[in-house]
Amino acid sequence: MRTIDFLQRRDFFRRTAAGLGAIALGDLLAQDTSRDPLLPRLPHTAGKAKSVIFLFMSGAPSQLDLLDPKPEMKKRHGEPMPESIVKDLKDDLIRGSARVMASSREFRRYGNSGIEFSELLPNLGSCADDLCVIRSFRTDNANHTPAQFLMNTGSIVAGRPSIGSWALYGLGSECRDLPGFVVMLSSSDNKGVEGGAANWSNGFMPSHFRGVTFRNQGDAVLHLSNPAGIDARMQRSRLNLIRDLNDERAAITGDPEIASRVAAYELAFRMQTAAPDLLDFSKEPPKTLELYGIGKDPTHTYGSNCLLARRMVERGVRFIQLYHSSWDDHNDLHKNLNRHCSITDQPAAALIHDLKQRGLLDSTLVVWGGEFGRTPMYEIRRGNTPGREGRDHHAAAFSMILAGAGVRAGHVIGRTDDFGYHAVDEPCHVHDLQATILHCLGLDHTRLTYPFQGRQYRLTDVHGEVITRAFA
Repeated sequence: MRTIDFLQRRDFFRRTAAGLGAIALGDLLAQDTSRDPLLPRLPHTAGKAKSVIFLFMSGAPSQLDLLDPKPEMKKRHGEPMPESIVKDLKDDLIRGSARVMASSREFRRYGNSGIEFSELLPNLGSCADDLCVIRSFRTDNANHTPAQFLMNTGSIVAGRPSIGSWALYGLGSECRDLPGFVVMLSSSDNKGVEGGAANWSNGFMPSHFRGVTFRNQGDAVLHLSNPAGIDARMQRSRLNLIRDLNDERAAITGDPEIASRVAAYELAFRMQTAAPDLLDFSKEPPKTLELYGIGKDPTHTYGSNCLLARRMVERGVRFIQLYHSSWDDHNDLHKNLNRHCSITDQPAAALIHDLKQRGLLDSTLVVWGGEFGRTPMYEIRRGNTPGREGRDHHAAAFSMILAGAGVRAGHVIGRTDDFGYHAVDEPCHVHDLQATILHCLGLDHTRLTYPFQGRQYRLTDVHGEVITRAFA
């Protein structure tokens, strides 16, 4: 009879602990990733940002009236636009009748940095020393829907994943009880976002990467609450059954959308507890509510969205987009800008101040801007009588604002010509902005690819460079 050697207890654990731990960990990870494809993943590099808040001004704000002062235009207001500016325009009507339309808004310098902001943005101006203003952006299309698609998905054609989807795909989500990519909507005039939900679509990626639209009152997501007579225990039992059936089906078909569906059910169950707490502002100090303009017109709705964005960042939500529409002011420019800015300026600045005083601005990238800019000449349009002038769409030059996450604070990048028509110094493209946002998250836009129809796709396609001068 063979003699069996018995290990001492300590020898057993010393020799096998690492192997058993690795087996157990591998088993747990395999179970989790099969049911939750949004588990956190490591970035390519050590990015400064853990979260992004994109304040998207849908409809295109007038950079000439808000962020890019042009004193030369005041001297030449009403004169024909210089031939050097309009010579390449294809529209003969505009070429023959275009006249300089100087802004009637006063600009002043703010903070130690002395960055100039319009009188319409005094609150954002108060954040000047925390902001990087880029005045030399350009895009490829001057129509709202394709330009919004390009800004948010990297393509003028609908059907590509949005930038928030790419962020989730690259990094997963650190928040277990809320979606990793959230969208909130508001409006000055009851108009929706021109490009609609395609701006926050998952495109050809699995559906768990899609942006989830939140409301700032009632149920954060429609139909999230249980119906009458269904309690949490019953809901859990039902979800367990659905999960088991889905697991069986996934084993047969290998369909990745089944994992997305399971993850969505589980997230919705967790959100039933997390979402009401997220929307409960009762524990926020009164000074905070006042800072955001909550409880008063016209700032309440947008202020609530901005405060929710901060609360989401605290909970680990990866990408948050606040769409405010519509800045598409072809006429009544001055009246409309007053309305848009009175709604958004205070809450946007409050968000930056609040993130900073809570120590969150260093790890949160805040972006402010629209899909393109506005023209420096009067728009020739019926009804544009004196005093009701507007500006047309302009793709060749517009401004954006960045803050937080290592951004070079109190700094201006780029310059346009004396009429704000062309970017003449340090031009930046929309793809450069996308590359920069991903860079802040620790993602290399050239390495972040997704296989589809035999090709490796990127958010920036074959373009884009990180705006390195935007960082300290």
